[in-house]
Amino acid sequence: MILSRRPAAVRQLTTACLLAAAACGAQADAPRHGSVNFSATAHREVVQDELTVVLETVKDGSQAADVQAELKRVLEAALTEARALIKGAVPEAVSVQTGGFNLYPRYGNNSRITGWQGSAQLIISGTDAGKVSTVSGKLNQLNVTQVRYGLSRALREQHEASLTTEAIRQFKARAGQLATDFGMKGYTLGSVSVSSTDAGFEGRPVPMMAMAKAAAAPMADAALPLAPGKGTLTITVSGDVLLQP
Repeated sequence: MILSRRPAAVRQLTTACLLAAAACGAQADAPRHGSVNFSATAHREVVQDELTVVLETVKDGSQAADVQAELKRVLEAALTEARALIKGAVPEAVSVQTGGFNLYPRYGNNSRITGWQGSAQLIISGTDAGKVSTVSGKLNQLNVTQVRYGLSRALREQHEASLTTEAIRQFKARAGQLATDFGMKGYTLGSVSVSSTDAGFEGRPVPMMAMAKAAAAPMADAALPLAPGKGTLTITVSGDVLLQP
């Protein structure tokens, strides 16, 4: 008798478990009453502290190998000179690196290759704008093609840390106020996300960047006249809270 009843008992227990699981799932999927979704932001205007200057040389000729060799010669000479000028400086203050190296054919009216043209870039950047400007101004074999300001990682992290604290404080204050306004005793946090934006920082060109060395030969060794701009860092905290009656 015991053996004949066991399958039925197991089936009943299994059915009960499935019904309980379904009920829990339905409860989990049901909308939470008293849940309020909102966001809070903190923003700050920050002076850009990192200067980047892109210098370039352009060569052309009838043979690709000759153009490539000339680009390498000019780039290596400029790189050697730049490294000597920044010797002893910390990388954050001023650093040098190579940029794009391009070689492409020139075509005539008959769609045949008539020659080759190439370009090579050198990039000087750092938080010591005066040093970056001075080094860039001394590399006479290259032309300045772009100047831009940005925000260094160290300064960005510094401001983002304090802005995050401020945005969270505002979020909590608003959550408490919402609970009070709705006649509730308090709230518990639900899902929350933190995001950042940096309008006006990335790739901001200096308005007078068009002055190239070729157009300012008498001032070839002079530092570039520059002025940093500003950008706005914003931290946003978004999420929901469950109001407690």
